[in-house]
Amino acid sequence: QVQLVESGGGLVQPGGSLRLSCAASGSIFKIYDIYGMGWYRQAPGKQRDLVATITRGGSTVYTDSVKGRFTISRDNAKNTVALQMNSLRPEDTAVYYCNAYVLASNKYDYWGQGTQVTDTS
Repeated sequence: QVQLVESGGGLVQPGGSLRLSCAASGSIFKIYDIYGMGWYRQAPGKQRDLVATITRGGSTVYTDSVKGRFTISRDNAKNTVALQMNSLRPEDTAVYYCNAYVLASNKYDYWGQGTQVTDTS
């Protein structure tokens, strides 16, 4: 059974920082390497959108609104991914979801339960 367990969400003042972490586990990851890991977020009444992703080789993609403020990193050996969020803004308030995917015959996505990040402004 696959599990992605997130931690690190919470309340933060404008301009503050938070660090989100996610650990992936499951038998599937013993067969297939996790190719990509990332973070998505969903604000109330909106769709779930990409925040940042990182491949096993370290290539990263960020949505424009977080460039220069957020940094994604991963530990391939531990199957963990982190998101350092600095200079937080009210529009960053959302539920943040961890994502991991493997490439087998198809692309298989796995998701965490989500962690709330709230700007207190």
